[in-house]
Amino acid sequence: MKKISIICAIVALSAFAVQAQKFGYIDSDYILKKIPAYTSAQGQLEKLSKQYQTEIDAKYKVVQELYNKYQSEKVLLTEDMRQKRESEIIAKEKEVKELQSSHFSPEGTLAKKREELLKPIQDKVYNAVKDISTEGGYAIIFDIANNPGVAYNNPRYDLSDKVLEKIGFK
Repeated sequence: MKKISIICAIVALSAFAVQAQKFGYIDSDYILKKIPAYTSAQGQLEKLSKQYQTEIDAKYKVVQELYNKYQSEKVLLTEDMRQKRESEIIAKEKEVKELQSSHFSPEGTLAKKREELLKPIQDKVYNAVKDISTEGGYAIIFDIANNPGVAYNNPRYDLSDKVLEKIGFK
């Protein structure tokens, strides 16, 4: 009997502890869109991405033209000339793929630029959320941006504007 009453006391205390926890949420998309430096950085990244893509498209066009020319002249070429042209086309295509990878891979120039431009802003937001959590005694602060798992969120617990104020935006 004593065990049962101890277990009941533990369950009651843990239920009370769960009720006493404070939870909140933020919408990081909303926050980031309100920060001019972030939208500016996004614009710069989009412009850079388009520039890289234009460069790559132009190089692929050259490869396609080489291939089309090769196809039209293929019957007139000797075996050695055909192999030389095929090697040239393959080398050009490989060069373009390497360029594309150097720009668009996870370790590429675009990813590095994204890290350089966005990380300081994201760190600032994270630190503000952390400070608000500490100051307000929140156990958990959820980010509802792009989260299909949240069925309902009460605006009363939205801390997004508080985060913006904390980092100096209204």
